[in-house]
Amino acid sequence: MLIFTAHIPKRRLKAGGISLVCCLLVLVAAMVFHPKDSYVSTASPVTQMNDNQQRVSYLKQLGWIVSDQAVSTQELLIPDPLDESYDSYRTLQQQQGFSLDDYCGKHVQRYVYQVSNHPSGRTDVQAVLLVCKDTLIGGHIQAEDGSFVSPLAPSNSGGALSPSSTA
Repeated sequence: MLIFTAHIPKRRLKAGGISLVCCLLVLVAAMVFHPKDSYVSTASPVTQMNDNQQRVSYLKQLGWIVSDQAVSTQELLIPDPLDESYDSYRTLQQQQGFSLDDYCGKHVQRYVYQVSNHPSGRTDVQAVLLVCKDTLIGGHIQAEDGSFVSPLAPSNSGGALSPSSTA
């Protein structure tokens, strides 16, 4: 039988214990004080966006009442690389869990639907979905005149719609 023993000075043992406690406190503080994002995540990979019914159904799940057909459809090329003029739009997509960077240089379809239940009461609001090879890669809600652009999912803090408010 072989027995090994080690002698650890008390000061090293204390220092290790203090370090461990500090790490745990930092983790607990990070979990408690982490700012909650006001956006509802829409970015679990959404596939099966290859037909109109699936796109309309997705928007309805987010709480929007939209036109039965897209009011416009375009094929777009996402620039490679994205320059600084895309920074705010890239940030909006990242807040929703989408990454346009993964699709630089690729052709995507842009589907625009008329929204009839925007919390502001405006009638000129549209939902835009960006789809690449049947996968949703981004989107937003916008005013036709471009006066605002917001996330696809209504904000929790804005008293807007919830996905359960549709029939």
